[in-house]
Amino acid sequence: MTFKKIFTVSTVCLLLSSNALFANPIPSEKIPNTQREAREPEAATGLVEKKAAKSKEFMVVAANPYASEAGFKILEQGGSAVDAAIAVQLVLALVEPQSSGIGGGTFMLHWDNVNKKMTTYDGRETAPSSATSSLFLDAHGNPLKWIDAVVGGRSVGVPGLFATLKKAHEQYGKLEWAKLFEQAIALADNGFVVSARLEKLLSMNFNPGLHVLPEINHYFFPNGTSVKAGDILVNKKLAKVFRSVAKEGIDVFYKGWIAKKIIEKIQHSAISPGLLSMQDMATYQVIERDPVCGDYREFRVCGMAPPSSGGIAVIQILGQLERFELAKYRPNGLDAIHLFTQSSRLAFADRNRYVADADFVTVPVSGLINPSYLATRSALINSDKDMGFAVSGTPEGAVALADDNAIERPSTSHFNVIDGQGNAVSMTSSIENGFGSALMVEGFILNNQLTDFSLAPKKNGRWVANRVQANKRPRSSMSPTMVFNKDNTLKLLVGSPGGSRIINYVVQTIIGVLDWQLDPQEAINLSKITNRNDVTTLERGTNAELLKPFLEAKGHKVQLRDLNSGVHAIEVTASGFIGGADPRREGVALGK
Repeated sequence: MTFKKIFTVSTVCLLLSSNALFANPIPSEKIPNTQREAREPEAATGLVEKKAAKSKEFMVVAANPYASEAGFKILEQGGSAVDAAIAVQLVLALVEPQSSGIGGGTFMLHWDNVNKKMTTYDGRETAPSSATSSLFLDAHGNPLKWIDAVVGGRSVGVPGLFATLKKAHEQYGKLEWAKLFEQAIALADNGFVVSARLEKLLSMNFNPGLHVLPEINHYFFPNGTSVKAGDILVNKKLAKVFRSVAKEGIDVFYKGWIAKKIIEKIQHSAISPGLLSMQDMATYQVIERDPVCGDYREFRVCGMAPPSSGGIAVIQILGQLERFELAKYRPNGLDAIHLFTQSSRLAFADRNRYVADADFVTVPVSGLINPSYLATRSALINSDKDMGFAVSGTPEGAVALADDNAIERPSTSHFNVIDGQGNAVSMTSSIENGFGSALMVEGFILNNQLTDFSLAPKKNGRWVANRVQANKRPRSSMSPTMVFNKDNTLKLLVGSPGGSRIINYVVQTIIGVLDWQLDPQEAINLSKITNRNDVTTLERGTNAELLKPFLEAKGHKVQLRDLNSGVHAIEVTASGFIGGADPRREGVALGK
């Protein structure tokens, strides 16, 4: 398949609004039927649904056609899953700059299919060594408003993406490091076609830094006008950065001329200068952590350990639902969705109390996912009535802490890769808010991940686990996930952008595949429903809206809103791979 063909197909989807008007289904009857009547989902509400991709040798699914094509070419040349992941991420940094890039961080899961070994890489950003818990307090000791904290240098943590890519390549790469940069360099030099999604996000004006910080404003608003879909956007500065790192390695990024440019931009930001230093850059380390794994029915679900809250919360929600026969319910039927929201309430209550960077606070990981603990939490679920605000439990090993209400923004990217040997990568990366801190350095955007810390370090006299501390990594909801069969063979790769809603998007997709026997694309197409221990949110413009009066009858407070997930998944079957890309965004699955 040529790139031209791929891009033409994808353009049909990306020209659609990012609002999910084309998401799949709850039943269209006036009263949702709780019993499952058919194995196949009904036709979706809205404009366009993507179809599942199938292949036998390898597969990649990413958030932009250019990125998927880059990974495909590397796999076609015999590259490993990690090689393809690097090529994918470098291209994403160029064509999807609002979501992820070399100015941000990542969580990566790698499956070594030969040795049956999982490696997880924590490439999360770190706070400056001079940071204190008062970083986001004003002169009166009050927390800043989030929007006042996000723009400028104060919100930037040390970017961990390049360190993660390099470490993974040293362990599992096959092709030369420099070769993996070639496609991204060519696109940056010659230009890429601006997507409708990028144009739309620029028009929404949700990041005030776009219009007040000169470098990013000049790049996206040349001559005072926003770039438009179909424009060719060239980024010679980023091409230079890529060439330098391809040739000299990541030391030039963390210790050399690029690091100096980063620190100069942060410390001399026209808005909110930051504290990061050259020493902070030079001493950054990616961390290999043990995965967090738990059983769900006959499967094993594995994700990222803290500072990710996703690995724990995904396992908790599934574990608390295991006593219910979800397979008997129609996909996204009323009773199934009610149970899902209740289990999510319980998991988010624990998440907001206990989860943070485990190198700085005690996180009772084993206690939180212990089957006995999950059974006691599950017993709190009433099949007929919304429980209201859930209170955190007391898992074994818990330490008394205050609840955290840190805000996570939904601008992130997720992709999956399986190579010709069955090795796999599930990777979620982010610069946090759309367009990050709005500080642009040599063609790339710096993150604002430090606003993922709780802006208030204490509540009611107790420390918040996820408070700012020197060199600490902020809590994240990024949830790259792998699911295994009982014989330890790989079953499913899945993940999504979406801020703290990521957790719900990932769990819903897993339930769709494992319980409702949908293929990954059908599961991704399902109308999105979330509850983060607040209101039950139904995806506007989809059949999910039909549930509103019935959920309200169960006591739910319900809101309708756009739920712009970006779930990507690959299922491993006896006959090959099945890939799915979220129709709400411009991604595509490619395989051979």
